[in-house]
Amino acid sequence: MKRIVHYINQFYAGIGGEEKADRTPFFEDKVIGPGMGLAKEFGDRAQIVRTVVCGDSYYGEHTEEARRQCLEMIREAKPDLLVAGPAFNAGRYGFACGDIAAAASENGIPSVTAMYRENPGVELFSKKTYIVPCGDSARTMAQALSGMARLGAKLLSGEALRPAREEGYIHRGIRKNFLHEKRGAERAVEMLLKKLRGEEFRTEYEMPVFNKIPPAPPLKDLAHATIALVSSGGVVPFGNPDHIRVSSAETYGTYDISGLSDLTPENYESVHGGYDRTWANLDPDVVIPIDVLRELEREGVFGKLHPFLYTTTGTGTAVAFAEKFGREIGEELKKAGVDAAILTST
Repeated sequence: MKRIVHYINQFYAGIGGEEKADRTPFFEDKVIGPGMGLAKEFGDRAQIVRTVVCGDSYYGEHTEEARRQCLEMIREAKPDLLVAGPAFNAGRYGFACGDIAAAASENGIPSVTAMYRENPGVELFSKKTYIVPCGDSARTMAQALSGMARLGAKLLSGEALRPAREEGYIHRGIRKNFLHEKRGAERAVEMLLKKLRGEEFRTEYEMPVFNKIPPAPPLKDLAHATIALVSSGGVVPFGNPDHIRVSSAETYGTYDISGLSDLTPENYESVHGGYDRTWANLDPDVVIPIDVLRELEREGVFGKLHPFLYTTTGTGTAVAFAEKFGREIGEELKKAGVDAAILTST
């Protein structure tokens, strides 16, 4: 019988919630939590021989070490398939499931996981592993387990997979060449005619769709406004205390600038991996213009500068993470009574 290793987090392992999110990786050679439903879905086609567990915070904060430890535990069980999650819309859990599934695939172990389409893990790992779409919470557990088992069984059989829309997984951005009975020009005209008639059609080259956010109205009273600084330029306190990534950021930093009127190489630096940091590190104000804003503040051009700087690196950062940062920072600024924010460019 085929062998499966199941990866889950501390919550679904029954250990605890946030207070146990720093749990280091461990394994049990038995079925745990949602693995019971997963085992039923596979039936006699395969059995779960090991469950690997890791806390979400530990995996996110010690990714390389957690990946190494979990992958070692997975390999020891000699599985034919790794199933991770489902992670639903839990961002850290989605990251961990996607990362360990991708690592398993890179090491010759087929893998599958399940996530809500807006989980950041989808954008980060859909090209590296198979992700079955599911709902945003455990209410859709049965659907998620069924989808993972169905696709997992195909991976175990070695059967060639059909396109993502037919097999029920999120497309991986992989295009394969094949001979079609009709030329591209003819197919394009047919699609255009269907579109003009209001009929259903499917494009052969799907493009990402981004939300269109209408701009906020201009400030009515700049002289009394509180202005905040937000940046994706990677300028952080010297030494990067929060270990913000040079690219593909998954976190942002919040730093008290209430006592600063100038950024210098001694107190701030750029860790951004997407541009030449030479000038930014000689004078961080070229990215975070605190010096100029303090002058304008003293001159009464605007009311006051918000005492906290919000900063991350923008290069390679997944749209899902960027949206998450924006929502969280926006909520904090609104609670603080900030009237406007300057998103500095690089």
